[in-house]
Amino acid sequence: MRVPEYFGSMVFDDRVMKARLSADVYYSLKKTIDEGEKLDLSVANAVAEAMKEWAVEKGATHFTHWFQPMTGITAEKHDSFITPAPDGRVILEFSGKELIKGEPDASSFPSGGLRATFEARGYTAWDPTSYAFVKGKTLYIPTAFCSYGGEALDKKTPLLRSMEALNRQALRILRCFGNDRVKCVHTCVGPEQEYFLVDAAVYKRRPDLLYTGRTLFGSRPPKGQELDDHYFGSIKPRVAAFMEDLDQELWKLGILAKTEHNEVAPAQHELAPIYTTTNLATDHNQLTMELMQTVAARHGMVCLLHEKPFAGVNGSGKHNNWSLATDAGVNLLSPGETPHENAQFLLFLCAVIQAVDNYQDLLRTSVASAGNDHRLGANEAPPAVVSIFLGDELTAVLKSIEAEEPYQGAERTRMKLGVPALPRFLRDTTDRNRTSPFAFTGNKFEFRMLGSANSIACVNIMLNSAVADTLRQFADCLEGAEDLDAAIHALIKDTIRTHKRIIFNGNGYDGAWLREAEKRGLSNLRTTPDCVPCLLEKKNVDMLTGLKVYSKAELESRYEITLENYCKCVSIEALTMVDMSRRDILPAVECYAAQVASAAAAKKSLTPELPCLYETELVRRLSGLTDRIAEQTGALERLMAELQAGSGFAAVSCRIRDEVLPAMGALRAAVDEAETLTASDCWPYPTYGDLLFSVR
Repeated sequence: MRVPEYFGSMVFDDRVMKARLSADVYYSLKKTIDEGEKLDLSVANAVAEAMKEWAVEKGATHFTHWFQPMTGITAEKHDSFITPAPDGRVILEFSGKELIKGEPDASSFPSGGLRATFEARGYTAWDPTSYAFVKGKTLYIPTAFCSYGGEALDKKTPLLRSMEALNRQALRILRCFGNDRVKCVHTCVGPEQEYFLVDAAVYKRRPDLLYTGRTLFGSRPPKGQELDDHYFGSIKPRVAAFMEDLDQELWKLGILAKTEHNEVAPAQHELAPIYTTTNLATDHNQLTMELMQTVAARHGMVCLLHEKPFAGVNGSGKHNNWSLATDAGVNLLSPGETPHENAQFLLFLCAVIQAVDNYQDLLRTSVASAGNDHRLGANEAPPAVVSIFLGDELTAVLKSIEAEEPYQGAERTRMKLGVPALPRFLRDTTDRNRTSPFAFTGNKFEFRMLGSANSIACVNIMLNSAVADTLRQFADCLEGAEDLDAAIHALIKDTIRTHKRIIFNGNGYDGAWLREAEKRGLSNLRTTPDCVPCLLEKKNVDMLTGLKVYSKAELESRYEITLENYCKCVSIEALTMVDMSRRDILPAVECYAAQVASAAAAKKSLTPELPCLYETELVRRLSGLTDRIAEQTGALERLMAELQAGSGFAAVSCRIRDEVLPAMGALRAAVDEAETLTASDCWPYPTYGDLLFSVR
């Protein structure tokens, strides 16, 4: 079957709704989806019946309200369509009430204090802006998740709120430009997803990968990514088969998987989709990560989504390509041929610049996790300092406006490659700075700080909200202006002058930039404990509550949940290290040292004058390392016991940052050195070489 014939075949999308719903029901539902009008119960009943009939035809026997709790993954509870009939048989039913509301309880999900044990009831509410789909034998209905008191317990609800806040303020700006035709402005996202593939049999022999998703020990192999031979290299047959299978699964669900290639590190790959509305893109990315792991298992592999599964090679990120579009499909961040004359574009561009500068701490916090802390600032990822790359042309345009000087224009260069058969083409006047956390790439911004396992909801909530707040300020200024053109010019000029410190077009990896960023007053929030308190800073609380994206209680809950997750993740890692060290590594090193000592003794018993220098030195080094490993294992174990008795995740997270992580690093250094001295048949675990080159 050709791709166009099965693309979206498992999705209750617009084509299916138009075919299966009456005209009145269809147009009423479309108004709910496109314009946010209230959903009538009679419409919900008609949609539910059509949805059930369609799903049953696809082989579904159950339905689930699919939601995104604060765990970062998705959740589901399956109910069958069956209802008892009077004759003892069953019929299949699905009502509008079941469609629009569920009661999953789900009391064990993180709530950060939003719900007590005696208030455990939770509700799920249908999100009609994201299409339902069939996976396996179940109809999946995308939903929001809230507490009995109405507080958001998920990531979808604040995301939808932030999109609505941005829509309201962007429409105000467009009205200032005389555009009364646009009914809706929405953000679009295309998240590039990086991941690793390793052989399942090798993976299962690594307790650290099983428990934590990353290797806690492992010396560097003789060959890593030094030759850059894996990057964009030919795809191995086993990986190609996985990618083909994955594409088919994604396309059936209407997910616009577009680009796939090998990434820099051995065993690392990337998948990139085509843009779509942010809410839909978020749902699709959650499904993509789930299907990557499911499909990998079919092919005898494991998909690793941790941000830094291997030390010494590139980690995995998720590049959030973000833009603004109207319901007519107009990209508000498209500069056109003459950006210096495009006042509307420049105003929206300046809104993003001001938003990122004012709320750089929130953007950093939105990607905070124990895993991403290992990745940010390394050579494959941007630093923890947030800055914006604009490229030479836009930077020059803004400088000319600030200085009140005419813009001279960037001359387009015709590329000549020196081979007559090759085509000549015009070089873009913008570039792509891969070291920048927040780079303008022609008609969108690429936020590169997300870790591969992150939900894209969090960063888009903060980005949407920050831009909405800035557009609100701009609209307040422009709506009362007597001379609109002069007011727009003054607003752009003032924004550039006030917020140009956030613009940096150079090498983000250069240590000089970090010193320069400090001089500019930019924040450098290196770790999760450093940045999470920013959630509760007054300016951030006022902005997010003022836009009704979060309540104060919801922000406090996110603060608690993020720190709790950080503490628990690192604690699991530390305890895993202790377990691996005591149960396997120390016995292995001690056993090998004993073998070498026995071999030396056997030689000397035959020929006493033999010096046995190799064996003697090796036993000495292994014995010293055994003592170091034992001592550091005990120190880490005692430290973790102390933390178990601690109270308050804020205090514990700081001790983890300052004491636990250095102790883990010291233990790892000793173990990794011991691995290089121990015979391979005595070492208890597959090595980095075994893992990184396991898929052939």
